[in-house]
Amino acid sequence: METPLVIGGAVAGAALGTRYLIAAWQAFKARPRMPHARRFYYGGFEKVMTRREAALVLGVRESAVLEKIKEAHKRVMMANHPDAGGSHYLASKINEAKDVLTGRNKVGSSAF
Repeated sequence: METPLVIGGAVAGAALGTRYLIAAWQAFKARPRMPHARRFYYGGFEKVMTRREAALVLGVRESAVLEKIKEAHKRVMMANHPDAGGSHYLASKINEAKDVLTGRNKVGSSAF
């Protein structure tokens, strides 16, 4: 008599678990598609650079320590330096981002 109850409980548990997995899979498939390697910011620059925008330009957090900011500035600047074929505009924005995050914020300091 106990065997049918145990089997029935196991079947009910398996059915509920399968139902949960199907719902989780459907929710996973319905999520917005975001590429995993997206490391750039869509959109242009604001007139006056904010801390958020500066952090996005350098790829650090807004509350990053000075060493991380300098390391990120060096890495981004090496990739976008005008002497190495980069843009003068981007180089000035990268320098402005470093100034904003380090506290040397001059409003409208970009030459462009």
